[in-house]
Parts: sequence; C-alpha cells; structure tokens
Amino acid sequence: MIHSIYIVGSLRNPEVPLVANELEKLGIEAFDDWYGAGPEADDKWKEHEQFRGRGYAEALDGYAARHVFAFDHHHLNRVDAGLLVLPAGRSGHLELGYITGLGKPSFILTEPNHDRWDVMYCFATKVFFSKDEMYEYFREFRDV
Repeated sequence: MIHSIYIVGSLRNPEVPLVANELEKLGIEAFDDWYGAGPEADDKWKEHEQFRGRGYAEALDGYAARHVFAFDHHHLNRVDAGLLVLPAGRSGHLELGYITGLGKPSFILTEPNHDRWDVMYCFATKVFFSKDEMYEYFREFRDV
C-alpha cells in the first residue's frame, strides 16, 4: 500500500503542487515541500556561490548544497514511492532512479505532448499518459 509518495519534478513545473494536491485528496501523503524554494532556487544558489568565488565542485561540498541534499535524501528514503512529473531535468531523473534503486514503486507522469520517447522509462513501475489515468490508478490502488 502506498501511504506516501515523493513528487519529483522541476522547480519550474507548475503542475507539481497541483498533482500533489490531487493525490492528497485521495488520502496519499504527497511530499512536494522542496517546491517551496521557488523556480529560481538553483540559479540563485549558483549565482551566490560564483559571487563568493566558488566553482561547482566547491559549491557541491558547501553547506547550502549539503543541507538541501540531506533534506531531499531524507524524504526520498522515508516515502513509500516516487512520482516524476514531467517536464523535469537531470536531478528529477536521478531522484526517481534512486527511489527505483531502493526497490520502491516509481511512476512517471508524461507531458501532454510527449514527442520524445525514452525506452528507459521501462524502469518505472508505471508510466501515465494523462493525469486522469494517474488519478484513477491511485484511486483504485487506495481502495485495494
């Protein structure tokens, strides 16, 4: 049974909190608190680190990066499953891969016009091609 799900996605994807709200209505804890950092969080982190004279390698070893990573890592470990809401970038795909590697169910909600196909999405437990399909799946899953 899935009681909690980590919503994986882009800070720039406005669908993330909407999907989280709908899953919460189904009785599933949908963790998306990372989204509150805002759409420019990664850019601002980079700007700050560069202003301070640090490169990428130093920044990854810095307090800000380690703190944000620890926050996300903790929640990736504690949830029952993960859901990648596309479009998303490299970190989103790494996070879903991490969840998959832990042996937890992993899901992908594709973009409405999924022009690019990717066979590696077969690693996911299920790929949804519409929000309605996804909500119906979790509604039925909850009732089992």
